[in-house]
Amino acid sequence: MLQVNTISELRQWRKTCLAEGKRVAFVPTMGNLHDGHLTLVREARKHADVVIASIFVNPLQFGANEDLDSYPRTPEQDRAALMAEGVQCLFMPSVTEMYPRGEAEQTFVEVPGLGGILCGASRPGHFRGVATVVCRLFNLVQPDVAVFGKKDYQQLMVIRLMTADLGMPIDIIGVDTVRETDGLAMSSRNNYLDAAERQQAPVLYSVLRQLAECLQSQGIAGINACRESCVARLKPAGFELDYLELRRQADLAPPQANDTALVILVAARLGKTRLIDNLEVDLKLPA
Repeated sequence: MLQVNTISELRQWRKTCLAEGKRVAFVPTMGNLHDGHLTLVREARKHADVVIASIFVNPLQFGANEDLDSYPRTPEQDRAALMAEGVQCLFMPSVTEMYPRGEAEQTFVEVPGLGGILCGASRPGHFRGVATVVCRLFNLVQPDVAVFGKKDYQQLMVIRLMTADLGMPIDIIGVDTVRETDGLAMSSRNNYLDAAERQQAPVLYSVLRQLAECLQSQGIAGINACRESCVARLKPAGFELDYLELRRQADLAPPQANDTALVILVAARLGKTRLIDNLEVDLKLPA
């Protein structure tokens, strides 16, 4: 596996791929890789001749008092894992390489509307930072395909919309959330949980499943009562709820009575750790 740290090295590698007529799949990450990330790599291999991954902890998507400095960084383990999965190239730029004029002077990319709801409302500027770094990475890597996990459902939607709006010829593929055996969505931030919190964390996914079952039996009309019973489970388990929302899969807008392709999204803090999760629900129409 080739590791490149500069844009000039990356461009030279990409020129070689182009000259050889190879289709390129891209998996951008912030490192501290787990099986969720590696599942994205495995999916990427199905869609291209070569796979490039990036590891870059993007400061633009962290707000004040968030975990930029403490975000887990495990570069040696990450390199070994990517090599074992058959990744051909790893791009590991520095902050200076990515933002040579400085973070404050960087040209920003924003996705209005979709970037300001849910996690965007709780973390102002977060999705501007996500859209900016992904747009820059897309321009540098010039992939044919890019693969993202559905655990960050809103992020996936923001990237899809940005890619379409800017006319980028990139296929965006979403991959189902990879979970621990007890249902907890895999995340690098799970490392922040202490032993007691780790025991409580799967309640978040259990609540999503409870709400999904309620929706299937009662429909959208019964969502408020279902939601209240789910919220009531979270506080005793130690969660401080940010949001628990039912939205349309297509655009994350509030659902209408005849919508069937839905997604339940949740964000909550457990101790010092902010956890997010979601569950797609396809309502069955009456016979």
